[in-house]
Amino acid sequence: MGKIMKYLKRSAGYILCIMLLLFLQAYCELSLPTYTSDIVNVGIQQKGIPDGVPEKIRVSSMDDLGLFMDGEDREEVEGCYDREGDHYVLREDLAEEERERLNDLLGRPILLLYSLTEDEERAQAVKTQMGLPLEADILEIVRQMPPEALDQMLEESSSQIDQMPDMLITQTAVTYVQQEYQDMGRDVDRIQIRYILKVGLLMLGLAFLSMTASVLVTFLSARVAAVTGHDLRSSIYRKVIGFSSGEYNRFSTASLITRSSNDIQQIQLLMAMVFRIAMFAPIMGIGGILKVLKTDVSMSWIIALAVGVLMLLLVVLFSVAMPRFKKLQVLIDRLNLVTREILTGLPVIRAFSREQREKERFEAANRDLMETTLFVNRCMTFMMPCMMLIMNGVSILIVYNGAHAVDNGTMQVGDMMAFIQYAMQIIMSFLMLTMLSIMLPRASVSANRIAEVLDTEPVIRDPEEPVAAVPGMEGTVAFEGVSFSYPDSDEKVLRDITFTAKKGQTVAFIGSTGSGKSTLLNLIPRFYDVTGGSVKVDGVDVRQMSQRELRDKLGYVPQKGVLFSGTIHSNIAYGCPDAPQEQVEQAVAIAQAEGFIMEKPERFEAPIAQGGSNVSGGQKQRLSIARAVAKKPEILLFDDSFSALDFKTDVALRRALKKATAETTTLIVAQRISTIIHADQIIVLERGRVAGQGTHQELMEGCEVYRQIAMSQLSEEELAG
Repeated sequence: MGKIMKYLKRSAGYILCIMLLLFLQAYCELSLPTYTSDIVNVGIQQKGIPDGVPEKIRVSSMDDLGLFMDGEDREEVEGCYDREGDHYVLREDLAEEERERLNDLLGRPILLLYSLTEDEERAQAVKTQMGLPLEADILEIVRQMPPEALDQMLEESSSQIDQMPDMLITQTAVTYVQQEYQDMGRDVDRIQIRYILKVGLLMLGLAFLSMTASVLVTFLSARVAAVTGHDLRSSIYRKVIGFSSGEYNRFSTASLITRSSNDIQQIQLLMAMVFRIAMFAPIMGIGGILKVLKTDVSMSWIIALAVGVLMLLLVVLFSVAMPRFKKLQVLIDRLNLVTREILTGLPVIRAFSREQREKERFEAANRDLMETTLFVNRCMTFMMPCMMLIMNGVSILIVYNGAHAVDNGTMQVGDMMAFIQYAMQIIMSFLMLTMLSIMLPRASVSANRIAEVLDTEPVIRDPEEPVAAVPGMEGTVAFEGVSFSYPDSDEKVLRDITFTAKKGQTVAFIGSTGSGKSTLLNLIPRFYDVTGGSVKVDGVDVRQMSQRELRDKLGYVPQKGVLFSGTIHSNIAYGCPDAPQEQVEQAVAIAQAEGFIMEKPERFEAPIAQGGSNVSGGQKQRLSIARAVAKKPEILLFDDSFSALDFKTDVALRRALKKATAETTTLIVAQRISTIIHADQIIVLERGRVAGQGTHQELMEGCEVYRQIAMSQLSEEELAG
């Protein structure tokens, strides 16, 4: 997976933007529960009054509170206000820390004052204790109390207040502030509505900002994923294009297609989700935990329990599902391979009436894939209800414990609601990571398969310092003691092959099936490298030339004609896209393809289907020959390229070819003696060795293998001619 990550360097700027946007989104979403708590606690319960600090208070009320404060505390309290006539107004430059300190200083006096003025039983008890009439003014009594008696009363009250939760003290102070505002004629309902609107609008702004950040993250993540997928496909394509036949045999065609499509799609999907989930979830989880600890530490054990159960569930599920994830991509490869074989070999399947067997083979591969996919999906489907059960269980535990805390006065309803929201955010973070972990095993397998292709070093490489062609040796092909065995095989396919094809000569190769003819021809364009000896083109070992320079000298016609989707013209001009029309028409004439091309209404612009499926085998072969001739190479290689032609067309094509390519070296692999009978040199191969070498007449006289092949194909009159 690490090798895939380096493809993200190109998108480093976008990734940085995504990270900043994720932090912004997390900040917004983590702030919303706090504001929800504020609306419930302050906006609804406290009527928009945030704490026990009055913004404005009457001088008389301040004097009443001063009765229950010592001199230093009163001086500090009054220092936080500016006196304006009969009122004290809170200073605008008061810092947050100073306000919290002021809330603590006012809390106890307000509670004492409130209890004496609002609690009739307490007030009567004080009056009875002092032997005063019940109708007496309690505050006036307190003012007239001796300092010692007042200090004693405050000390006794303080010991009781110390046992009370701070929240109850603050709530009492808030109630006092509300009453003070009403006594001053202020509209408390308006204060409440203004506070709720203010916080509500702030929440809407944060929600909109979070939505905008989320949309931008999704857009940028999709872009990064698309760019990464594009770069991976390009890298695989460039790597595969450089593979020799040995590397192609290591990876099947179906597997390479799956790796460059389905596997990269898995990586691309993972990349799109990584930024939206893998990076966002930890930010939300850690942020949620910090918020929970700040809200109420006493219930944090509920979060720890939920996370522990979640991790246990994940470990169990993925220990069961992971092996199937790894198997999934292999089964996709197998299905693609079977499908490709069936579709490619459909005519043969029908000819031998094997449709039922191939259907069963496809069904077996399809069923294995289906069963594995269903098993994985069932595991993941089972996980979702478990997650929901855990989330609902956490909510119940929070409400149960929070209700007791609210009843005891240690927590407010809004704080409990915020705790639930933070708990859900933490659990949802783990849930998002779980969703990602569903894709991660499969993407990891895909990444390893992609890395396997990218890490494969081609056996055939260009030399560091290519050697230029030897002057005067243009068009020469020489084999010097060439031996060859396929990769991972100890058996030699070719042994000690030596010959030279000079410029303008035609050299043919013939022999029984499996004698090594096509293998020998494939060594010239370096589809494989020799394991012994050397192959020289233009006087230089092909291993010392760049592959591009070497193949620019060659025109190659494979044993099986290969055409590409497009037109007849684009296929013929494939090796020389800038060739003039006259050059294309000349190549067509040499390849004896004029007849069927001119019969088509579009002629050279007639469409060619994928793989040339809309032309016959002979037409496909002639177009392949025309493609090689149109390039006007130094050397022409024909790998049994005349097998699909009738005798008349074969003769006419060879005659035209001989005339048009008098200065071109031609190497022909053939099965028919008639195709090579007039070659300048014929090399007979038998089990990878040269069994005979010379002209037709020389071989008929001195090579038994060649004579048997010739006699099996030609009549005595043809042999004599």
